[in-house]
Amino acid sequence: QAMATKEDDFVEHIFITSTHNNILFFSNRGRVYKLKAYEIHEAGRTAKGTNLINLLQLNQDEKIQAVITLKEFKEEDYLIMATKNGVVKKTSLDQYSTIRKSGLNAINLREDDELIGVRLTNGDNDILMTTKNGYAIRFNEKDARPLGRNASGVRGITLRGDDIVVGMEVVDVEKDVLVVSSNGFGKRTPVSEYSVQKRGGKG
Repeated sequence: QAMATKEDDFVEHIFITSTHNNILFFSNRGRVYKLKAYEIHEAGRTAKGTNLINLLQLNQDEKIQAVITLKEFKEEDYLIMATKNGVVKKTSLDQYSTIRKSGLNAINLREDDELIGVRLTNGDNDILMTTKNGYAIRFNEKDARPLGRNASGVRGITLRGDDIVVGMEVVDVEKDVLVVSSNGFGKRTPVSEYSVQKRGGKG
């Protein structure tokens, strides 16, 4: 067992970091919080760990949706964010170098929308967005011009009916995509089989 958990608690994020790295925590409400790795107490393999509520000033309706760990804030790198309603936003990483304890707005969301994913990019990556009903779109991030920290973003995928976005990843053409359903079925497909489209299509 890698970690002790309570009855209704599940492991959602796992990553490798160094003591002095920055860790960015993005919430479903579009806010970002920052800690140094050493601010999280080291614990044994089967320990329960530290509740983030004790480390981050989260609001009552907030939960952490994405975690990014990095050594420094490079001006040439970007953060790509995706929402459940199909919006994407690209912002220069250095705009998040100074984050107060109470957090910052990372993206302005409409009332019925939520942030579902954040990825670190180099400015020329391909992005793959996938939906609950099995649709996917691949586009180059250059289709999404960089926006300021307080912007809302642009259309990443046009959704059908009541569909929602459930995943967003940076993809490498030489690798495969593994899609796993809620019932545990997995499908592995070469990235090359997902043709590059214009941002905002239906997938």
